[in-house]
Amino acid sequence: MSGSRGVDEVVFSRPYRAPGELANLEAVLRSDHSHGDGDFTRSATERLRALSGAPHALLTTSCTHALEMAGLLLGLGPGDEVVLPSFTFPSAATAVVARGAVPVFVDIDPLTGNIDPNQVAEALTPRTRAVTVMHYGGVPVDLDAVLAVTEPAGIALVEDNAHGLGGAYGERMLGSAGVMATQSFHDTKNVHCGEGGALLVNDAVLFRRAEILREKGTDRARFLRGEVDKYTWQDQGSSYLPSELNAAVLDAQLAEFETIQAARHRVWNAYAAALGEWADAQGVRLMSSDPGLQHTAHLFYLVMPGHEGQQALIAHLRTHGVRATFHYVPLDTSPAGEHFGRRLTRLGRTAEFSRRLVRLPLWAGLDDAQVERVIEGVLSYRP
Repeated sequence: MSGSRGVDEVVFSRPYRAPGELANLEAVLRSDHSHGDGDFTRSATERLRALSGAPHALLTTSCTHALEMAGLLLGLGPGDEVVLPSFTFPSAATAVVARGAVPVFVDIDPLTGNIDPNQVAEALTPRTRAVTVMHYGGVPVDLDAVLAVTEPAGIALVEDNAHGLGGAYGERMLGSAGVMATQSFHDTKNVHCGEGGALLVNDAVLFRRAEILREKGTDRARFLRGEVDKYTWQDQGSSYLPSELNAAVLDAQLAEFETIQAARHRVWNAYAAALGEWADAQGVRLMSSDPGLQHTAHLFYLVMPGHEGQQALIAHLRTHGVRATFHYVPLDTSPAGEHFGRRLTRLGRTAEFSRRLVRLPLWAGLDDAQVERVIEGVLSYRP
């Protein structure tokens, strides 16, 4: 088998193609409305609200822009602090730094890769304005434990739900627990529109301002609804609104959500069932999920005994035509993290998780033969 990217290789990720995409795009191109806030924006937004349980949602051009909007809505500024996990995507920190505030990095629970609620409690100071959590791989954060820390202190919880759409923590849908949540529709996500995102808002007052920030600081959304006879500059803001072409693709994807999720869970479950005995024998820990929680099958990962094993397994799978990969470099030890942020303490669990984690290919279009090739590749590895 080829060890380079080619027709025989099982790639790490491949965007799903929804059946209605081309028809939706054609409808937009035939219309006189390819800018944002058209029929497909409205339809995709309603689907998103239903999937997340959030009362309000705004499509954005990216999850990064949604995080930046959250920082604006929270009124972050110099001297403020936001607590977040070091093991997350840089946008969670850059959105804080963009407001002149300081990201405070804390450690993870090594069983899930999610933020450690105990360290959240230790990290709070009189300057803390918010806590940002990410549901890593689509496995829910311990929301009860985090909210028990943030709510009594009057500190806002922001859910970075880029991995978590459709997941649930008990009866609570991911994206509905915090004051706000953000979504990613990058083409590596379960549903996508190439590049895109959304801001979920669980507070009606914040939502009214969010509409203005998203539309270049104007009340254009109220004008389009006929609530004012003209629109004008009202507040800070930028151009966070995606085009109707992006919304058309996203609407087709969201319409297929159950199909996509069933396909991804089929792959996730196959890995979990086939690799357990091998993992026990090799001292490897498989990604797992509490049966009482609803994860999203966004990722399937292995935690190797050490960094050498991580690198060796990735190289071994490549010789078998399987593209596996690591994930985030801890933000607290990155050049920008050291310059702009601070960490609560030495984040040893984050460092080890990053150095030992291997993600296996997982996408909705993986067929049984490809899944079996991945499994065979892993089972043939010996340190």
